[in-house]
Amino acid sequence: MNTPSELKYAASHEWLSPDGTVGISDFAQDQLGDVVYVELPEVGREVTAGDTIAVVESVKTASDIYAPASGTITAVNEELSGSPEKVNESPYENGWLFKMDVTEVGADLMDAEQYAETAE
Repeated sequence: MNTPSELKYAASHEWLSPDGTVGISDFAQDQLGDVVYVELPEVGREVTAGDTIAVVESVKTASDIYAPASGTITAVNEELSGSPEKVNESPYENGWLFKMDVTEVGADLMDAEQYAETAE
């Protein structure tokens, strides 16, 4: 399982980069299976950590995505509308979901080592 050390992780398997980029972890995409659709939030939406903000659908199930921090959505990964499989192929690079201007990081975020222990 790939868990980049510079990211913070939620127990619900979202990751947050220092620049406010958000996606789902390698573990999460593996558990979901082949991603076939991604519903992304609206740019400009204000969210609170823990809010349901997006949906990732796979051949197995649909999974809610929760905001790992509070702030405002500043961008979404438009490439996912035509190529949702990027979430599986590259969850930390090309498969990111959205970017946000973070005002407050969720209190329960874990570092990579803590997350790896819980996701096993």
